Amino acid sequence: MAAAKKNTIKIKQVGSPIRRKPDQRATLIGLGLNKMNKTVEREDTPAVRGMISKVQHMVEIQDS
Repeated sequence: MAAAKKNTIKIKQVGSPIRRKPDQRATLIGLGLNKMNKTVEREDTPAVRGMISKVQHMVEIQDS
């Protein structure tokens, strides 16, 4: 059987983690973001959505 296509989401870091709480910095690292304007593609799961909502002021969702 062919593998089912998984939904993905593109996340771009637009805010700096400077002067942010350590847990917000760790969340960015957990998403794979560590530099301004870096874009990553992650599987669209509730866990990833929760991480995005925690740092929503530093990231933006891009259209696929």
